[in-house]
Amino acid sequence: MTPDTVVAIVRQALEVAMLAAGPLLLASLVMGLLVSIFQAATQINEMTLSFIPKLIVMFVVLVITGPWTLQLLVDYVTRLIGSIPTLVG
Repeated sequence: MTPDTVVAIVRQALEVAMLAAGPLLLASLVMGLLVSIFQAATQINEMTLSFIPKLIVMFVVLVITGPWTLQLLVDYVTRLIGSIPTLVG
């Protein structure tokens, strides 16, 4: 196994991780921004006001993108396990 191969595997792993986490993080970011704008406009500083909407939005996004994310992870692991004979030998 050469250093180039290791770098390629790590790069692919990071790409898959970013693709898998991206929709959840983006939805949480947008919801947090909307809630903070609402809190600034109304001067309501309740901690649960920012936590509960983010939790609900993340659950909805996970339900919507869950099958795609799972398929992405399964494809990556299948490719990685399938390439073990070429990497070792």
